[in-house]
Order: sequence, then structure tokens, then C-alpha cells
Amino acid sequence: MAVEVILPKVDMDMATGRISSWHVEEGATVKKGDLLFEIETDKAAMEIDSPAAGIVRNITGKEGVDIAVGEVVAWIYEEGEAVADAPAAAPAEAVAEEPAKAEALAPVEAAAPVAPAAEVTASSAGVRASPLARRLAKEVGLDLAAISGSGPKGRIVKADVEAAAKDGGAKSAEAAPSAAPAAQPAMSDDQVMKLFEEGSYELIPHDSMRKTIARRLVEAKSTVPHFYLTLDCEIDALLALRKQLNDAAPKVKTEDGENPAYKLSVNDMVIKAHAKALAMVPEANVSWTESAMVKHRHADVGVAVSIPGGLITPIIRRADEKTLSAISNEMKDLAARARSRKLKAEEYQGGNTAVSNLGMFGIKDFAAVINPPHATILAVGAGEQRAVVKDGEVKVATVMSVTLSTDHRAVDGALGAELLAAFRKVIENPMAMLV
Repeated sequence: MAVEVILPKVDMDMATGRISSWHVEEGATVKKGDLLFEIETDKAAMEIDSPAAGIVRNITGKEGVDIAVGEVVAWIYEEGEAVADAPAAAPAEAVAEEPAKAEALAPVEAAAPVAPAAEVTASSAGVRASPLARRLAKEVGLDLAAISGSGPKGRIVKADVEAAAKDGGAKSAEAAPSAAPAAQPAMSDDQVMKLFEEGSYELIPHDSMRKTIARRLVEAKSTVPHFYLTLDCEIDALLALRKQLNDAAPKVKTEDGENPAYKLSVNDMVIKAHAKALAMVPEANVSWTESAMVKHRHADVGVAVSIPGGLITPIIRRADEKTLSAISNEMKDLAARARSRKLKAEEYQGGNTAVSNLGMFGIKDFAAVINPPHATILAVGAGEQRAVVKDGEVKVATVMSVTLSTDHRAVDGALGAELLAAFRKVIENPMAMLV
């Protein structure tokens, strides 16, 4: 019996994906586990293997177009099995997408609440239909049992539902009301374009990552009550310890010769300090849900990494328990693979908090948008020499401004202040990171 090859859901909030390249051709013989194609999401590139052994037929998933999750992109037939007519090609347009979360300097990696799945009546439970077809039938109030399928083995596809709706197909007895229309932007595309002289601009279409960032930004800022706390940290002792540790790094043999076993950055030390602060103030190491507060036992710290077309937050798991050298080497590996979109889903999904550092760009201070379900995100500015008053005397110190954004439902002002004070204590007494 022929086996469907579907576009899988490889990311928690993925609604569509694109096939970047097929590694087999129509009629190719494959074994189970052979590489069929690569897909690109808004965060990573993933290799998809064959779910069965046989002959690849009816390749309908086109390269470079948006395809709905769960849509059939090919079939694998047994040797000598009759080949059914090819189903309608996977749609190039994006389907109605799940509610998504937002981000500022670090993409949100955890799934947002999604709309309930389409109801399955007693009449439609045994009907063969693609997930997209089921969703569309639910939205327009059609009974799948009354629709004829044109896909292989009589499977109902999107085109069948659209045709039935156009022809006034049988309505389900208990059709659910259509979803509320999405909020409209303040200005339409046409209204915006009319403000600029024709020929004075270039249009650059949004890629899937930029669309996801935009959706998540809107949702996070509109659903999470943000509260901001800023303080200054003196980091001269930290810079001195960093230099001392880097100078003492043992040499290891690599392809390029002998190199230090590690090279600590200020950001590595910020990650460690934030993780230790959360361990010191465990009431702030939480996530909000409507029914309960999720109190985490470890500090899993997401770190914003800029990649072409957007941002992603790979996660340092149990950063509170790891050495500075381990954090540094792990962060370098994660950042490199993030930029080449080779991260695994579990390497950027979840986490308890996040760090976003723009100090290397000379930014003095800023406020970051929280990444649900995180309750905090730490925005780090540049260290700069400033005049400070100590014991009535003006002295020069290297000062770094940090801003903690909190979800006020989970971490209120006083608790956020306690967490930020703990962070400053560790940063200004960096030997605490070594014990």
C-alpha cells in the first residue's frame, strides 16, 4: 500500500515550510531512512528521510514555495503497485497560521496557545483528508463525508473542499462559526505605498523568519505586561578576571595548530552571572500560565544571536551549573550552527530566561521584549568608562548598564529588583562565578 510523504512539523509554531531541495527524482527507488528532501523553516534547515522503502511517485511539493504542515508532497509505492493519479500540488500560499509569540532581540521559541482542532463528527471521522482540507472544511462549515476526494486513494485535498464550497456543498449540521478576523494593521500596504513616489524605492519581500518575528513581536507586546528595571554595574574586576583566565587557558592541538582551550567573552560571563542570580532568587526563575506558576529548578538561558534575515535564541541548558569555559565553548558552537541554520529544534526551544547583548555595537542601554513563556529577559549595554563618586571622591570606573524586562504577572517590581541586585552582586564580585 502506498505511503504518504508529508511536510512534517519540525518546529513548535510552524504552520508552513519550504522545500529547499529534493534529493531524489520521480521514479527513484529508496530505502527507509534515505534522504528525500530538505526543508527550511524560519529558523533552521532540516533533512527529511523516507518513511518507507519503495518507489517515489507523485512528487507535488515544489521547491521554494510555502507548503502547509501535513500536506502530502509525494508518495512511496511498493514495487509493481498501481500508481494513482497525482493529487493537487501543494499550495504555494500560506494557510491560516497558528497564533504566534513575539520577540525583540531574541526570537520566541516556545509554542503559543493554538486554536482548537477542527471537530470530527461521526460522519467525518473515517474520511481520508489532508490536515489543510480538514481545517478549511471546518472554517467554511462543510461536512467532509459529503465531499468527493481527488487525491490518491480518494483522499480529500484542499482543492476538493474549495470546489465543494464554490458549488454550495452540503453544510455540516453543527458547523462552527468562522474564526474572528485578524486585527488589521493601522495602514494597508496600498495606503503606505501611496505615500512614496513611484520609482523611489525597492520592494524586498518578507521571508518566513521576518514574518514570524513580526507576528511574535505584536503578540508579546500586546499580551505580556512588561515592567522594566535598569541599573549600572561596575565591571573592572570582571574584565581583570576575564583577562587572567584567558591568559591562563591551556593550549590544545587543532587543525590550525595549537590554540587556547577557551576564550571567554564578557557575554559568557553575563550568561553565567544571570544564571547564578536566578539560582539565588529562585522565585524569579518562573514561567506564567493561567492555572499555575511554573517554578524552574535550573537556569536555562537563551542567548540572542543575529543571523541573516533575523534572530534566534539558542539555549545554554543548566547554565547555573556549568563552568565559564563550558559556557563559552558551547555558545561559540551554537552561534556558528545558528548562523548556518543547523540548530536542532531542542537547541532553541524552551528556556527559562534570555540575555540580549548589544554592547558590542556601542549601545549604552535598551529594553528587550520578553520571549513567552519566559518571565524575564536581560538587555546588556556596552561597558564604558564613566565618572563615579566613591567616598566623596570622583573616580573613573568601567560601567555597564543592564535592563531587566519582567512579565509583571510572574515577577513584580520588588522581585525583579531583587534579581537584578543579585546579578550585580555576581558581576561586581566575579570570583563567585568560579565556585
